[in-house]
Amino acid sequence: MGWEEWTVVVLVVGGRLLLPLIIPYRPLIGILACLILDSADQSIFQWFPAIPLEGYQSYDKALDIYYLSIAYMSTMRNWANACAFRMGRFLFYYRLVGDLLFELSGVRALLFIFPNTFEYFFIFYEAVRMRWDVRRMGKWTVIIATALIWIFIKLPQEWWIHIAQLDVTDFMRETLFGVSTDATWGEAIGNAPWVLVAMIAGMALLVFVAWWIITRKAPAGDHGIVLKADPLPAECRGAELYRTVRAHERIFDRALAEKAVMVALIGVIFAQILLAEDVNNVAVAAFVVVFIAVNAFVSQLMARRGRTWRSVAVELGGMALVNLVIVLSLEFAERVLRLIDTRAPLGKTLFFVFLLTVLTVLFDRYHTVFEARGMLRRGDQTATPAADPA
Repeated sequence: MGWEEWTVVVLVVGGRLLLPLIIPYRPLIGILACLILDSADQSIFQWFPAIPLEGYQSYDKALDIYYLSIAYMSTMRNWANACAFRMGRFLFYYRLVGDLLFELSGVRALLFIFPNTFEYFFIFYEAVRMRWDVRRMGKWTVIIATALIWIFIKLPQEWWIHIAQLDVTDFMRETLFGVSTDATWGEAIGNAPWVLVAMIAGMALLVFVAWWIITRKAPAGDHGIVLKADPLPAECRGAELYRTVRAHERIFDRALAEKAVMVALIGVIFAQILLAEDVNNVAVAAFVVVFIAVNAFVSQLMARRGRTWRSVAVELGGMALVNLVIVLSLEFAERVLRLIDTRAPLGKTLFFVFLLTVLTVLFDRYHTVFEARGMLRRGDQTATPAADPA
């Protein structure tokens, strides 16, 4: 590849790595930006024939898991509806297990059985939060919304992609515009311009229907349009967050167990995608669990000694250095003591350090916010029980 192709690859892959970091702060904008780039990146690569696409599906699936993991962890930070949070957690782990089973077996039907309903449920929740108080959503609203997304959106989409194995752009070129799959979009539109007009009219109709439902049928909005995540209570910000919860957390608790399970599942999936086909999955999972335990011990030790992080960016940078030392130490243990077989090329090892750092730092920070919110709610209920309408 020449410098132009390398520039495109770096920009696209960099975008797919960095855009998800917007999700905790601009949830709807962030998730839609990730979804759009996910849908467009293959077409962007196809504009440059010198870019090899043999491993595109593996790369695409890996980065899908990455941004959905950040979306899930952002629900710990932001979501105020407990029922919706529990549903989102179930949908995320359900798909994650399906991804793992698919990577281990290669059976594409598993992705139909374990659809990615979490992504659209996340969009639904954040779209509601944009105008309404999400705490008003009851259990049945959450369940019905999930069922509708699962049955009418995700199952047809998963069947199209993974069972029928059809490509949307190829289908549009051949069936709608009547040209070959290797024709340019300019040639396709020139062959049947009325199709483009009909598509624009259809989109305009959908926007009008959505606007009509929101303004005429939906309950009156509770506030103006909100795209930012709701502000955190003072006790859940910066150094105060550490004094409120982090320094008093136990090292070995349910949060550590969930983090170990989540990161181990993601680690094995990434190992299946990025490393050799004969990768030892048990060894990778063991490596991740040991890493998580050591990381938690170091992080907790720093918190109890008064180490606070001014921002997530500073914590990511600091813990990246700590995690690099941990990974290199575990690599030394593997090579010298032959404890765990996790050998990988340096570039992929550094990528795993990046991946593990992002996952562990965001999980720790946002689960701490989740715990702090619970402590504040329990404190409010204890102080003024009559104020709770329930």
